[in-house]
Amino acid sequence: MRKRVKSMLITALAVTLLAGCGSNEGSNSESEGTSGGEAKSVKLKLFIAQPRLKEHYDKFINDFVAKQKADKNIEVSVQLEMPTADNAAQILKTRLASNDAPDIFALHAINEIPTYYKAGYLEDLTDQPFVGKLLDSVKPAVTTTDGKVVAVPLETLSWGYLYNKKIFGDLGLTPPATLTEMKAVVEKLKDNKITPFELAYKEAWVPQLILPLAAGAMINTENPDFIERMNKDEGSFSEIKSAMFDVFDLINSNGTERATEVGADDGAAAFAAGKAAMWLQGPWYAETILKSNPDIEFGVAPLPINDNEKATMINLSASTSLAVSKTSKNKEVALDFINYVLDDQASNDFFQALKFNPIATVHTYDSYPWVNDATDYVKEGKSYQDPAIPQAVKDEVGKGLQSYYAGQISQDDVITALDKAWKSFNKVNK
Repeated sequence: MRKRVKSMLITALAVTLLAGCGSNEGSNSESEGTSGGEAKSVKLKLFIAQPRLKEHYDKFINDFVAKQKADKNIEVSVQLEMPTADNAAQILKTRLASNDAPDIFALHAINEIPTYYKAGYLEDLTDQPFVGKLLDSVKPAVTTTDGKVVAVPLETLSWGYLYNKKIFGDLGLTPPATLTEMKAVVEKLKDNKITPFELAYKEAWVPQLILPLAAGAMINTENPDFIERMNKDEGSFSEIKSAMFDVFDLINSNGTERATEVGADDGAAAFAAGKAAMWLQGPWYAETILKSNPDIEFGVAPLPINDNEKATMINLSASTSLAVSKTSKNKEVALDFINYVLDDQASNDFFQALKFNPIATVHTYDSYPWVNDATDYVKEGKSYQDPAIPQAVKDEVGKGLQSYYAGQISQDDVITALDKAWKSFNKVNK
């Protein structure tokens, strides 16, 4: 385990990137006061696990650096660390536990804020200017149970799976409402020599997407107290086994080849090129897909997990959010950056470039077509809030489903591992 953590830390250092201007290699993590009219020097450490969006973050950071110099005469150098999603959670936990916290770090609003807040890692941001700009529908996702706002959200999500609208339109297909209808769609695609699903499982977080979709659908139809009972060690994933594996098996048996050799970025490029008609993925990959093929028309639809139409719903979630470390020695500048994320002028272009949904009153751009697709389902009452599944469990299911796809373990092996992971989480977080 120690070797694994050490390897992860080395990987993190290897991907550490410097962004911004006026970088001072000799500056430490604290603000350096200066005399007279000289600029104060600050080195700000950011940790955001979205390397595919690096160029947009670089530009935004450079603009922030210039604003700090112009407005406050502070020379800011920014160390931007962008590990992959598979490694980020473990790296961050190690950094926080070893008192080497980044000044600002990304975390999942639903899955991670409760745990990180309880551990005392998150600065209280309740009184910061950005809070008043958040939409009423978004603010609860970054608010603790005792009413503290502890992060600025970046991504709000309405998702299920992605589908190629041209392929569907050419064949007269519409998104299916049941698993039986999905099987018919699959057969129609195969009859027309089109691969139904893009598979890209090299990174474990991708196959784990089936878990919140299956759990969310079941919790909102047949098993409403599933999360509550799992938190009390009274439930089991065996209760939603068929919801997970019936559709997952259908996807895997009708998808592209060598899934465990294909990363999500390559999957996005393949989907953009029309290599498959559907992809178990969320609209957070819109920017990458459109970069590969600006002309593609894709939609978002809810994934059927059984033949109950009421269970076919859109997952609503707030995911990537930025928090300030409680122990940051550069809190003034860190708070300035957090507020700059929702700056009245800069935020609109930044969120548009990332292809993120509007989340604040300062966002005036139109919603994207795929957002409107999902919103139509939401308006019909066909949606649920992303279930609060511990991140440790999601990490476990990702690895388990990679092994399951490769034929190395059984469905029951996956279920046993998930139950064990949740019980371990409960022990630590009582």
